[in-house]
Amino acid sequence: MRATIDKAGRLAIRKQLREVVGLRPGEVEVFAEGTGLRVEPIAGESLEVRGARIVISAAGAQIDDALIQSLRDAGQR
Repeated sequence: MRATIDKAGRLAIRKQLREVVGLRPGEVEVFAEGTGLRVEPIAGESLEVRGARIVISAAGAQIDDALIQSLRDAGQR
């Protein structure tokens, strides 16, 4: 898929692609990887609490044991 960067440096990502990877309006993390860019939703925004459960969006958040432990600890306070 081709896109254009405007004079202000903005890059529009088409809706189809945003939906596939789970990007929503708001801040994202952008990383340089070689000559390319990686755009990821910020993990804090992709974790959602529904009732007593923590739900990870379809895009998936990078989680590790430390994050899980901190979420458990926060729920016990």
